[in-house]
Amino acid sequence: SRCAVLPNYTGGGLKGPCGLLVAVGSRETSAVKRLLLATNNPGKVRELRHLLAGCGFEVLTPAEVGVTLEVPETGGTYAENALLKARAFAQTGNCLALADDSGVEVDALGGRPGLQSARFGGPGLDDAGRVQFLLRELEGVPPERRTARFRALVALAWPVRSELRTENSELVFEGVQEGRIAEAPRGDRGFGYDPVFLVDTRRTQAEISDDEKDRISHRGQAVRAAAAWLRERCL
Repeated sequence: SRCAVLPNYTGGGLKGPCGLLVAVGSRETSAVKRLLLATNNPGKVRELRHLLAGCGFEVLTPAEVGVTLEVPETGGTYAENALLKARAFAQTGNCLALADDSGVEVDALGGRPGLQSARFGGPGLDDAGRVQFLLRELEGVPPERRTARFRALVALAWPVRSELRTENSELVFEGVQEGRIAEAPRGDRGFGYDPVFLVDTRRTQAEISDDEKDRISHRGQAVRAAAAWLRERCL
């Protein structure tokens, strides 16, 4: 199988928390088609489950399969961080895992916060605190110079098992959404920097519907590409 999941296995094996049945020795393997999300973030989980609907896999969170894992984001790019998390969760869960790394890149700040988006302003800040820190950094910057983009890299990884892996055992998909940074937060939807990310001349990402966000967002673009790959290769 191009998906690195081999059908019709009837022998014995070891079952991991994601339901993956791994063959012992050189025998073939079979797997319940389950996909482990490398996050328990409620906002991300909602978005990812909606975007992955119809991909052919049962989508599970770490909490649902009893996996507790913190993966240091030590990569130098979004793709490296996404792959670090996907590999770790795939190994721990013994099944296909999906992880993302994303950030907001503000042109007037030289592309910051970028990779540091989740830690912008230092430890101890929540989403609202990071938004306020960003707005302070942009004080006095006129609207036409507040251009920015959301960037997301989504990684798929299979467990490191010789029977399961192929040249397509790690994949990365990118999504980019252009916009501007508002002068004040608006809206109560979404999470992260959504309340200050203008998707058009008047609305922030936190003011649009969930369906519209899923259609146009950086994460939506990347996850839809991953889901399309899974439907084409794994069903």
